[in-house]
Amino acid sequence: MKVQRFIGSTSGETLDHVRNALGPNAMILSNRSIEEGIEILACSENDFKDVVHRHDPEIQPINKTVFPKPQSPIIINTTSTPTFDMSDFMGEIRSIRDSLQAQISELSWGKLQEQNPIKSELLRELFGLGFSASLSRYLIEKSPLELDKYQTLEWMKNCLVRNISTLPNEDEFLDQGGVYALVGPTGVGKTTTTAKIAARYVMRHGSSNLALITTDGYRIGAEEQLRIYGKILGVMVHSVKDEADLNLALNQLKSKHMVLIDTVGMSQRDQKVSEQIAMLSATDVALKRLLCVNATTNIETLYEVVSAYSGSGLDGCVLTKIDEAVNLGNALDVIIRQKLRLYYLSTGQRVPEDISAVNPSELINQAFVVNKFTSATLYEEVELPAIASTSQQILTQKTSAYVKS
Repeated sequence: MKVQRFIGSTSGETLDHVRNALGPNAMILSNRSIEEGIEILACSENDFKDVVHRHDPEIQPINKTVFPKPQSPIIINTTSTPTFDMSDFMGEIRSIRDSLQAQISELSWGKLQEQNPIKSELLRELFGLGFSASLSRYLIEKSPLELDKYQTLEWMKNCLVRNISTLPNEDEFLDQGGVYALVGPTGVGKTTTTAKIAARYVMRHGSSNLALITTDGYRIGAEEQLRIYGKILGVMVHSVKDEADLNLALNQLKSKHMVLIDTVGMSQRDQKVSEQIAMLSATDVALKRLLCVNATTNIETLYEVVSAYSGSGLDGCVLTKIDEAVNLGNALDVIIRQKLRLYYLSTGQRVPEDISAVNPSELINQAFVVNKFTSATLYEEVELPAIASTSQQILTQKTSAYVKS
C-alpha cells in the first residue's frame, strides 16, 4: 500500500492537497498537529481496498458485491427478530485500523533505518538499556537531525536529566520536617530505608525531635527490626494497628519535628492497598507518602505499583536496590513518565551509609554504562520497526504529555 504524507498550514489546505493528489475518495489514515502545521497520512481508495482484502479475504470490495433478489416472500418472525451486534462490527473496524497503523508505522521506521542508521542504532541501544519503546521512540523522534551519534547520545542524556525531578536540597527537606509514610510492595526495602532516612536526620538534628511509627504487625520480625534501629539511634518506635491508633499516635507526636512511618508491604494487586491509602489519607495531620521503587522490577510491574499506590497522589519516591539492578532504565522510565519526585537512592543494607541524595547527571550516566549489548532486550536491526510500531498509541497519548524535550 502506498501511503502519502501531506502537510499544510491548516486542515482545509492539507485536505485540498489530499484531494488534488488522490481524488475525492481518498482514505484518511491519520492526522495530527506538527510544528509545520497539520500533517495527514492518506492513501487512495483502491490501495485501501487491497489492504482490507488482504487482511480478510472474505471481505469483498463494495463495487463487486451482488445482492440476489429474493425468490420467495420474506417472512419476518416478530417473536425473535435477530439483532445486529454493533460491538462485533466496531471490533472489526478497530482491528483493520490497528493493522493499517502498524503497517504504516513499520514502513516509517523501516524508512528511518535506511535514511538515518545512527538513530536506528541508538534506538537499539535504548532498548538494551531497559527504556520502554515509547520513551525511546520519543527521544529518537525529538533528537536534532544534524547531530552525530555521540552528540545525539549526549542530547538524550541531557533530556532525561531535565525530566528527573529531585529534591532541590536534602538539608532543606530535613530542616522542613513533617510526617512521611514509606509505602510499597513487600520486599522493596521500606523498613531499611526508613532507618536510613532517620539516621540522616539524627546526624543533622539529633534524635530528640524524631519519632518512628510502624504499622507492620503482620510480617514476622518487622516491628522488632525497626525497634532495633530505633534503639541504636535513640529514637522511640510506636506501633499502630488501625486508623484510630495512627491518629492517636500522630496527635501525641505533634511536638516532633519529623515523623517517619514504616507501613505494611502489600502486593499492588491486593485490595487492602486502597484501605492502607485511605488510612494514611484520613489522618488529622498533613501526611506525605513516599513510594519505594525497586530498581530490579520490570517496567510493567512498576507501572502497576505506581498506579495502585498513587491514590490521591504521591509526594515522591525512593529508588531502592540499585546495587542489585542489571539496568536502571525500567525504573527511570517509570519515574520520568509518571513525574515522581526522586528523594533518595538506596544501594544496600548498611545504615546509614547505603543511601544518598540524587545527582540526576550521575544517575543517568550510570544508567548508560551498563553492558547493554548483553541485555535480553537487545533486538536485531530487522526487529526494530515491529517493536517500535507497537508503541504508537502509547507514544501519542502518554509520553509526549509527560516528557519535556
